[in-house]
Amino acid sequence: MVEVVQMGLVQATAVARESELLKAPNGVRYAASGENNLAQSDLERMVQAVPVTIAGALGGRAYYFVPLALGSRDGETLNAKANVEETMVALTYTTELSDQAICHRDVPLGGVDGVFISTRLLGDRFALAFEFFINVGHAFVDVAGVPKGFADLVWTQVLADVRGETSQDAWESRAKALPHAKDGDRATIDERARNEYLDAAFSDAVAIYQLSLAVDFDYAELREREYPLLAPRSLAERLRLVALLFPPNSGYEFAIRYRRRN
Repeated sequence: MVEVVQMGLVQATAVARESELLKAPNGVRYAASGENNLAQSDLERMVQAVPVTIAGALGGRAYYFVPLALGSRDGETLNAKANVEETMVALTYTTELSDQAICHRDVPLGGVDGVFISTRLLGDRFALAFEFFINVGHAFVDVAGVPKGFADLVWTQVLADVRGETSQDAWESRAKALPHAKDGDRATIDERARNEYLDAAFSDAVAIYQLSLAVDFDYAELREREYPLLAPRSLAERLRLVALLFPPNSGYEFAIRYRRRN
């Protein structure tokens, strides 16, 4: 058993050593520890929703679903014996520790990048699945980059002034990449910001696509107040292209349904 330290916390590295690391049929490696409030069948279905063609790029990662993952607090390490910041895990939930926890922590595990996801901090199945798929999306883009077809599509949408975006990062980098002059003419393209935008837009699309395979949800559930959400039909164009590039695994279905206005 992992050694319990002060405040009921254990080192993330110890949790990784003692956890049974499973491998889903698609190749994704994962483990669940502590009182995480996850049914094994729900966890298996969520992990297996990652298309095989995406999962193949995640060989250097393992996902650990734990109640709460924590880092340093107020600049101090939570482990008094350590002289460097160290990720800690709470195997049981408390309100006090939840106030200190964050959605996920990345931890080097000797040749493997461990991603510790706080299941009890994410209030429902939708939020947990989205957090997992966002991590998968970013990891995949880091390895595989952005396909030219997708880059061409989203940049065409930008030039057409399509409303909104899919995340705060995408919204901000899009604005930096192609600002508007006062007279309506476009300023010179910032290529660095453009590349950052394409990375963000693609990882967002990959995450939302996987979310749609695992959970039935309304597009409005993705809305945040800091930026306007991308026009639904424009997002649908992106998701259809992602679905063509990375077909769903057996037992999963990709579908977009529009709701008629009354």
